[in-house]
Amino acid sequence: MTDASATAARRPGEPALTALGLSAPAPDPADTSAHSFPGGGRWRTEIPSCEGPEALAVVLKEASRLDVPIHRISQGSGVWMLTDSEITEMVESTGERDIELCLFTGPRGTWDIGGSTRTDSRGAGLRARGHDAVAGCVEDAVRATELGVKCLLVADEGVLWTLHRARAAGIIPADTTLKVSALIGPVNPAAYAVYERLGADSVNVPSDLTLDHLTEIRRVSGAPMDMYIEAPDDLGGYVRMYEVAELIRRGAPLYLKFGLSKSPGIYPYGHHMRELTLATAKERVRRGRLALDLLARHGADGDMAPLGSRLPGDLQRFEISS
Repeated sequence: MTDASATAARRPGEPALTALGLSAPAPDPADTSAHSFPGGGRWRTEIPSCEGPEALAVVLKEASRLDVPIHRISQGSGVWMLTDSEITEMVESTGERDIELCLFTGPRGTWDIGGSTRTDSRGAGLRARGHDAVAGCVEDAVRATELGVKCLLVADEGVLWTLHRARAAGIIPADTTLKVSALIGPVNPAAYAVYERLGADSVNVPSDLTLDHLTEIRRVSGAPMDMYIEAPDDLGGYVRMYEVAELIRRGAPLYLKFGLSKSPGIYPYGHHMRELTLATAKERVRRGRLALDLLARHGADGDMAPLGSRLPGDLQRFEISS
């Protein structure tokens, strides 16, 4: 990647607009996030929707070809959609490259008998409906961590708190990280702080939050934030590549997630969707390269966290009662 010191930091279009008398006000230093990742760096990268070993191999090959650094790879269909051997292969492949692998726990409300998610109000959403659904998520978590997975993706507050308690009790490893899904992401600072206290180690926020919203969140919480720089269509299809530098300035520590708009959904994945899944996995890496090129062009590609770093640092938690 380009050394940021070689290119003076600037905002998109700034020199041309200044010459035309259309310059924007200078950024307010008070808006800059005071937080960073432990061990240094203000941003990490994530390739989402990597649904199995074959898609993972495509991502790793394309990342090597395009020189896209990757801190985390995540999957959306769920632990229960992978065999033990598939999980083990993914753990080994990411482990060789010191990349964090994050698998989704299930089941979730959109895939069981609940019909409220199809109503206009979208009631209940991705939550785990009832005791059995929570039990299924815990089963997935125990199985995945026994196979070497170190990061779990959750879409329910109760599951999050349960898994946080489970790692405190030694039921799953203490260094397991818990990531909150974009499908239930908080949209205000109070909610963000609650997720942190429930055990979240990184929190996916909706991609339509404004820059001011990010600043508001950062004034109450330093928990790592995940954000789709390009969101899938079912999450709005937002494309915010030209804002990446400002998203980092306001939202650090921030995971840059390279999603893909104008692409059909692939959850839950099966081999009947193989060609689409492999093609979109490859394109997500290319989208990452485009975003990183923009950062470099604007002299803002410094301060990336070291590759291989994964822990969130010291965070605020609710007390666990005995």
